Amino acid sequence: MQFRNFKMIGYVVYGRGCFNQLDEILAPRRVNDAPMVFLVDHFFEGKPLANRVPLRGNDQIIFVDVTHEPKTTYVDKLAQGLKEQFGTVSGVIGIGGGSAMDLAKAVSLMMTNPGSSADYQGWDLVKNPGVYKAGIPTLSGTGAEVSRTTVLTGPVRKLGMNSDFTPFDQIVLDPELTANAPVNQRFYTGMDCYIHCIESLQGTYINEFSKSYGEKALDICQEVFVRKNHWDAESDEKLMMASYAGGMSIAYSQVGVAHAVSYGLGYLLGTKHGIGNCIVMNHLEEYYPEGVKEFKHMVEKNNIEIPTGICKGLSEEDFDKMIGVSMGMKPLWENALGKDWEKIMTREKLRALYDKL
Repeated sequence: MQFRNFKMIGYVVYGRGCFNQLDEILAPRRVNDAPMVFLVDHFFEGKPLANRVPLRGNDQIIFVDVTHEPKTTYVDKLAQGLKEQFGTVSGVIGIGGGSAMDLAKAVSLMMTNPGSSADYQGWDLVKNPGVYKAGIPTLSGTGAEVSRTTVLTGPVRKLGMNSDFTPFDQIVLDPELTANAPVNQRFYTGMDCYIHCIESLQGTYINEFSKSYGEKALDICQEVFVRKNHWDAESDEKLMMASYAGGMSIAYSQVGVAHAVSYGLGYLLGTKHGIGNCIVMNHLEEYYPEGVKEFKHMVEKNNIEIPTGICKGLSEEDFDKMIGVSMGMKPLWENALGKDWEKIMTREKLRALYDKL
């Protein structure tokens, strides 16, 4: 049996206010006059956080549009623009939620790899290490800060650049940065972590490495969304660590049905990842009965609305596209349903599931 040799994050700094150390963290990574480029979630344009970014020389802040999940065309445009303007850069720093961090990872890789980012959607297709990259989450739950993928919507598929060159060299985990997140957004992203854990812990790929992280992350999610009765600073701290541990759990196993189905929604409808997972999880009693029951309790307790009927009025061609994208997520289905997953999850069964959404 071949065991996976898992690439982890280079450096991690954690703590309230640690964002203030970013300047000294980046200083030794600067190469001659090549700038550091900060890809910052457009939510922060004109807000105090943007003014705290430690710019030096010809460093640049680019406020990235994350209204929709990152597209390969957007990644290519950003990377090409930087190459034309600067030739090369010292590093790419992603500040924001999962989409901003995924963009940073992808742009870093496309500074050193030829062609389009669409050419690298899949497993272990990236040939060259990217430029230095750091991730700074301002939402907790996606696990994008620790994952070896960067989820992108391409011309024919929604699939990550999964490779050992994808993980960040540095992450900065400052719970202060998540304090003012919109309530709904915080919930959807937190549920991404919860669903990671349910899928990882009940998957066929489960092992003690994944289990130890997954169980801890799941317990923290339950603490924050079930047992606590109000949101406070400690909730921000806890959820940030749940996101990290949840990301580590799936790094050595895999996610499952909710993610596989929501990739189809993301590709066709542009549904954002966290809310997409919630929409799907609402209908997965057959696969995760206890998890779905608890999920519905958390939705109710936190007064969150999960959209319904988003697939109404779609054409057969639309359904075929979504099914094609979803069925392409083979490792996810195999983790969820085993080696014979194609006998269990047929196109017809998946079509019926999309109909419910």
